[in-house]
Amino acid sequence: MTNPFLPPLRPPGAVAEKRFASLCVRCGKCLEICPHSSIKLKGGFGKNRLTPYVDAEDRPCHLCMKCPPVCPTGALDQELDDLNKVKMGQAYILKDKCHNFTDGVMCSTCYDRCPIRGKGVVLEFGITPAMTKDCAGCGVCVYVCPLDAVVVHPNGYDAPPLSALPLAIQS
Repeated sequence: MTNPFLPPLRPPGAVAEKRFASLCVRCGKCLEICPHSSIKLKGGFGKNRLTPYVDAEDRPCHLCMKCPPVCPTGALDQELDDLNKVKMGQAYILKDKCHNFTDGVMCSTCYDRCPIRGKGVVLEFGITPAMTKDCAGCGVCVYVCPLDAVVVHPNGYDAPPLSALPLAIQS
């Protein structure tokens, strides 16, 4: 379940949240261009109304990189075209829910399905998945996890969940 206290998970290339809300003109071009229907528009009231976001639990971002170039205002960085440079947020594995830590079932679904495989998620000791700081925050791992053992914290929220595994250090 999406945490209502976290800022929204924005599409690739989104500028800092405060600036994003003022730059976005709510044109919906990013939503229209998304071939995976991953981008939605926020409902409700206030400054975030009708701004684009990604609900990773419903449809994660597949990092196709079609949305940044169509943004007319710079709310999404139009120069961003390399999925390896995307930083929508940070994914964390919850050790109190993940098969690998709760019942010894070897699972690598998050690793297998990561769009930047071998970079955003690595296999520590060749066995256990671990997130890295290179994670794009796209939410594919959240979507594919059979146990809801992965969460993504959007940019602007740096505190990891209490039960999160530490991020792997890459060499």
